[in-house]
Amino acid sequence: MSRTIFFEVEILDSRTKQQLCFLDKVEPHSTIGDIKCLFHKSYPKWYPSRQALKLDPSGLHVLLSEGKALRDDDILQSLPVGTTATMYFRDLGPQLGWTMVFLAEYMGPLLIYLLFYFRVPYIYTHKYAFTASPYPVVSMACACHSFHYIKRLIETIFVHRFSHGTMPLRTIVRLCEAGNFSIHLTLNNLRGEGHKTRKFPSPTKNPFTWLFFFVSCPNYTYEVGAWVSFSIMTQCVPVALFAFLGFIQMTIWAKGKHRTYNREFKDYPNLRMPILPFIL
Repeated sequence: MSRTIFFEVEILDSRTKQQLCFLDKVEPHSTIGDIKCLFHKSYPKWYPSRQALKLDPSGLHVLLSEGKALRDDDILQSLPVGTTATMYFRDLGPQLGWTMVFLAEYMGPLLIYLLFYFRVPYIYTHKYAFTASPYPVVSMACACHSFHYIKRLIETIFVHRFSHGTMPLRTIVRLCEAGNFSIHLTLNNLRGEGHKTRKFPSPTKNPFTWLFFFVSCPNYTYEVGAWVSFSIMTQCVPVALFAFLGFIQMTIWAKGKHRTYNREFKDYPNLRMPILPFIL
């Protein structure tokens, strides 16, 4: 009958090298997340998500596992340490959940737009307060804008875990939004298969996901399409400028994700571009 060998974990301050905590009889199958919880009992102000633990304080060690912050799912006995492990702690500062971050990010534009649409006092003079525009496109633009951010709020709460010859322009906006939502669902389902399973997203039976045949980040493609359509609909220069700047930022994100996919998966499709099919 084999005897379990326990680990000892010493946690030092990465800056001063002063010992902060010494954990005795740590199970070999314990994860870094478990160690953070034990450390949290000694220092309640440093909750697990606020902690960064490394094996090398400088972050410049030749071994990748020692040079970067350890992941919560790393197992203690799998790390390049002996039965007495020394880890270096860095305080990441107060943390805010991504759900709250995105709720605030999406709630702001939604409310600000509605303030101008309903022409509330202190923004408009008394003569125009709470009056309505005679142009239908103004109401249509408000509906599309509100739908976009309400959809984002719903996705943040329920989906995300911390992208004939003609058709009406409003249909293009709806299709872009539906496509964006479909891509987010596909990415969410991919994560749901297990955080240790690494797979790149692929098209499903949902036609909106077929854009995965051509681009790595179709959620950004749909997002850009929605904002370009919205710019044409409103014929408003600030909206067009916002769409252009958003396209630049989303292109940067898409290129980064595209490089990651190509680096991690040798069988990644060569046909795919980061954000625009066959172009970019």
